[in-house]
Amino acid sequence: MELIIKPKNKWWQFDWREIWLFRDLFYFLTWRDVKVKYKQTAIGAAWAVFQPFITMIVFTVFFGKLAKMPSDGIPYPIFVYTGLVFWTLFSTSLSQVSNTFLENERIVTKVYFPRIILPVSSIITNIVDFLIASVILVVMMVYYHYMPSLAGLLIIPVLILMTIFSTLGIGLLFSSLNVKYRDVRFILPFFIQILLFITPVIYPVSIVSEKYRWILGLNPMSGVIDAARAGILGTRGIDWLLLGVSAICMIFYCLIGYFYFKKVERYFADVI
Repeated sequence: MELIIKPKNKWWQFDWREIWLFRDLFYFLTWRDVKVKYKQTAIGAAWAVFQPFITMIVFTVFFGKLAKMPSDGIPYPIFVYTGLVFWTLFSTSLSQVSNTFLENERIVTKVYFPRIILPVSSIITNIVDFLIASVILVVMMVYYHYMPSLAGLLIIPVLILMTIFSTLGIGLLFSSLNVKYRDVRFILPFFIQILLFITPVIYPVSIVSEKYRWILGLNPMSGVIDAARAGILGTRGIDWLLLGVSAICMIFYCLIGYFYFKKVERYFADVI
């Protein structure tokens, strides 16, 4: 009997069954990234706390003390650290996802597997760092006497998922472009740096007029970080309009990134 192997007619279809068949590879790649990240480091997983914590100190000195940046009545250290925890998950994951196909060139060119496993495993690795860094946030909440609301506790998983899918959507677009156009690796750090200053990490969304505040939602991390502060610190209600706009934009970016990735995925092994 003749066996014919051919690509699917509809390249945009997501094959859950195929992903499940390669679940062992997904586990291996994720665990490999976790081990390599902290291999032969002196302080190990404490590096997950070091980056946002030191950044928080620097931002507190320059923006909180010297520039007198408003923080909606919240002590600036915990105000900025709440944003940095989510921002670090997004920015670090985006950087790694965007370079994942180039860094795994040997696997991509020699072995067949669902390519989307690589960017997803990169993001999962950084979720471990996010959870470790969140311990410091809990300590700061106890120190400053903040208690999350019930809505705040319930919305945390939603915000994490929004961060993951925002990263995945934008990352798939950049990583797919990076395979063919190596300029992306030089553009990406600049893009992330600029994105930091148009995301309400060091400032509150309240500095923007309420009439135009929804525009901030075009950046999905704006809604995530603002809702995180409102829910986790329990100081005010969640801005559902801003969060809704961010959610819609997240879905849009995911679709654009995934469709482009699936369209060019078949050529990765040839051009990488």
